[in-house]
Amino acid sequence: MLSIKPIKAFSDNYIWLISTNEGSIVVDPGEADQVLKLMSSNTINLKAIFITHHHYDHTNGIDEILQKKKVNVYGPKNNIGSVNKRLIDGDRLNVIGIDFEIMEIPGHTLDHIAFVHKNSDAPFILCGDTLFSGGCGRVFEGTFQQMYDSLNKISKLPKDTQIFCGHEYTASNLKFACAVEPDNKYIRNIYDEVVQMNNNGIPSLPTNLEKEFKINPFLKCTNEKIKDKIIDKFGNLNSELEIFTALREWKDNF
Repeated sequence: MLSIKPIKAFSDNYIWLISTNEGSIVVDPGEADQVLKLMSSNTINLKAIFITHHHYDHTNGIDEILQKKKVNVYGPKNNIGSVNKRLIDGDRLNVIGIDFEIMEIPGHTLDHIAFVHKNSDAPFILCGDTLFSGGCGRVFEGTFQQMYDSLNKISKLPKDTQIFCGHEYTASNLKFACAVEPDNKYIRNIYDEVVQMNNNGIPSLPTNLEKEFKINPFLKCTNEKIKDKIIDKFGNLNSELEIFTALREWKDNF
């Protein structure tokens, strides 16, 4: 039976723990301590590590975990020395009985990938810091065009696809979404629910694409009210990419 659970790291990171009766995968272990505790107590039988991109808060725990147990580390083609299974767009793999397809989604970083499980009954994506609930990642190494294209690739997945991203940013993202759509009562209600969840120590993730199409301004660049809001704030903008870029720059300084 498949289970996916969050392990908290740093102040707002999630290391995702994927388990079946064949073993476990940890995704983006920025810290090792909690993973090592689960291994030492025989709570998990670690079979692999998945890495979405090279940032330290997603990779810093790899070597310490490998000292405990040597497993394959699947990740992008970059300079992460611990990655021994380097993946590109369209690659397919089966780990602990789960089929994954690799999707390259640059923008946040140039090397960013996602692990996509396309099972028709329970699809999910491990998308690191590209798509968040209510938001998207900052553009650090790539371009706004790359990030916009990456979000559009994810958007083409089935609407019931569960989204497992790397950070608990939902409340701050939805605060921004409320500023973008101040009359949207649905977003306001979700924001209030997430704040309450955070106060009670409950993760707001995973989310799903169907929900994100309703609450995430970065997936709504064709929405006329959002376009009017952005044009009113930033001046005349002609393309969806320009709307997206203005949204992302607004969020960067929000």
